[in-house]
Amino acid sequence: MPQTLLGLLIPFVGTTAGAAMALLARREMSRALSRLLTGFAAGVMVAASVWSLLIPAIEGASELGRLAFLPAFVGFWAGIGFLLLLDHVIPHLHLGPTDQEPEGMRVKLQRTTLMVLAVTMHNIPEGMAVGVVYAGFLTGSAGISAAGAMALSIGIAIQNFPEGAIVSMPLRAAGQSRGRAFLGGTLSGVVEPIGAVLTILLADQVVPALPFLLSFAAGAMLYVVVEELIPEMSEGEHSNLGVLAFAMGFTVMMALDVALG
Repeated sequence: MPQTLLGLLIPFVGTTAGAAMALLARREMSRALSRLLTGFAAGVMVAASVWSLLIPAIEGASELGRLAFLPAFVGFWAGIGFLLLLDHVIPHLHLGPTDQEPEGMRVKLQRTTLMVLAVTMHNIPEGMAVGVVYAGFLTGSAGISAAGAMALSIGIAIQNFPEGAIVSMPLRAAGQSRGRAFLGGTLSGVVEPIGAVLTILLADQVVPALPFLLSFAAGAMLYVVVEELIPEMSEGEHSNLGVLAFAMGFTVMMALDVALG
């Protein structure tokens, strides 16, 4: 149980560490740094979606034989549809630096507040992904090991670091105090451990649908990657920096999952 609690909290620690950038920074994050962090986060999320979510989902439905892909297929598209709905419900905001105002580097406070909302909503499927994996581990379903579950937690924590920074630093640039900017970035990740705990508490209902839920989380995460992160890491000159960071994030998460799984 202590190991499970640690695994549920690690992603939130990643968000908090990223939000702490606002305590150190004096101005908005540079474009190059944002591109690197965003690309790295995208690579981690793609690898986590494949090795920690989709593959266990297919293996968990192995009794279906050649149709073992079906729950993963349906769940994946349900996850895509869920995030598509969120994009219509909440303001559509990319996760990179905000536009500069004519009078300087200060960003609009209203826009950064909406960004906090957008990132918070996008963190829901990530928290659910961690909860689903740990529910599978605790019940012995889908062949998920403690190390494999921990690998997903660490991977999401790594990609949460830039998300925390991307929220807190624009808040700081908008005139918020370092403490309030840090708090805003931290709070954007609170939904993850809450969602994970609720998922585990509902394990009896979750486990029968585990292959579907794992792939649902994968679809939701990949929607965020393609819709939000890849455009941000590729904007402007020297887009190869984002690509290299993506490759690094992908291989780091792949190595974590295979070595620990």
